Amino acid sequence: MTKTKERAEDTHPLVYQCRLPLSTRTVNHLADLLRRRLKAIRSRWRILPPGRIAVIVLAVLRHDQRLADMAGGNNVSESTVRRWRDELIALLAAQAPRLDRALKKVAKRGGEVVLIDGTLIPPSAAPERPTGGTTPANTTITACTSSP
Repeated sequence: MTKTKERAEDTHPLVYQCRLPLSTRTVNHLADLLRRRLKAIRSRWRILPPGRIAVIVLAVLRHDQRLADMAGGNNVSESTVRRWRDELIALLAAQAPRLDRALKKVAKRGGEVVLIDGTLIPPSAAPERPTGGTTPANTTITACTSSP
């Protein structure tokens, strides 16, 4: 019995192309993070090179591409793309500054911080870093933006 990877009759896979405006620096940064991670965990290989994985993850995050669509177009499974996405988000989150440091930087520039729920925190009222124990629910901050 012979196996062939050609499709039966005249069927052709559908191709969806989308322009993804990314800087080379962004893709290289993510790929380098992934390369360092793979070296640290002594992973032998991935089905795709780190640069290609970075582009796939950025397409998922930036254009809200469905995981199944990105997986099918790159001959990997949907769960693999989900794992790559989660892994790169974790690698980026590990590089993010702590909240107290980010607030000090914003205050130094004279900006204000607006929380996701719409609460405005003036620079002088920036919360101090908790010294231990559990953080009260009203000081939990998931994301912030600043206006210079």
